[in-house]
Amino acid sequence: MVSIKDIAKQAGVSISTVSYALNGSDKVTEETCARILAIAKELNYVPNAAARNLKKRQTKIIGVFLTDFRGDVYGDLLYGIKEILNRKEYDLIVCSGKQSHRMLPERMIDGAIVLDQTFDSQELLSYAERGHKIVVLDRELNHPNINQVLLDNKAGAALAIEHLLELGHRKLYVVTGPDGSYDSWQRMQAVKQTVERSGIAEMIEIRGDFEKSGGEQAAEIILQQHVSPDSEPVAVFCLNDEMAVGFYNRMTQSELTLGKDIHIVGFDNIELAQYIQPRLTTIDYSKRKWGAVAAEQVLKIIAGEDVDHERLYVTLVQRESAGAVCIPQNKQNM
Repeated sequence: MVSIKDIAKQAGVSISTVSYALNGSDKVTEETCARILAIAKELNYVPNAAARNLKKRQTKIIGVFLTDFRGDVYGDLLYGIKEILNRKEYDLIVCSGKQSHRMLPERMIDGAIVLDQTFDSQELLSYAERGHKIVVLDRELNHPNINQVLLDNKAGAALAIEHLLELGHRKLYVVTGPDGSYDSWQRMQAVKQTVERSGIAEMIEIRGDFEKSGGEQAAEIILQQHVSPDSEPVAVFCLNDEMAVGFYNRMTQSELTLGKDIHIVGFDNIELAQYIQPRLTTIDYSKRKWGAVAAEQVLKIIAGEDVDHERLYVTLVQRESAGAVCIPQNKQNM
């Protein structure tokens, strides 16, 4: 591979003169600069981007670290990030897996947006201590070089449970997310608090995985408890829409009718939620805005600006899967 040393040798100038010419510095005359550039072109010289970025300590690239790429949430999230970064002349690289973590300490990126369970919190804090700029979407960490942009998971879960209670349900099935998930843990905390405050509800927890398979397995468990059309409606809160879709898939093979025999609420308002029948009642938030805010925050930290932690607003979208059909009073008292 041709280096600037080779160019300097052929041009009969110093390495620093070649460097100045290649970077467009006015420290080199136009005549010398033109000669050096001509030699560089003749030798098919390709700049060493890694070395150049190391010297400048800037890559103009932000790393987005995700646990997984599956599901409908990530597309809009990444679009929101890309939109802001490109506007500021930054690019993004999407990473997954522990081997990709080295991009931070090796300064291959200027900053990181993290929604990745494989990143240990102490690992992130150690990088922040070394000056790396980080925005986290899946945990609470306090450090001047770390900003939090989090969903209001607790408010969303509380809205879901309160809606089911308002429909007259006194027994609730809750399908959780995977172990180690911050979002699942936050949502379950709110579920338990809301049920406890009601003083009249019973909660049955079913372990899920934030995937369709988890919803299908939860539906099977509920069906095995001999739920029938003659029973009062069953209330189910899936901690994400992906599991709710899996729940639908299994229930279509049973004699129960969703929206009538089973009232179900999801979380995320993925696009499919408004097309499946009955349409899914769910918790909505702007995934695109979530990504945009994260991108804005990481760029502010890089620029040395003061930033406050952000929490994304959520709302309940009422649809036919858990509509305004209350349980008859005589059944509530049975």
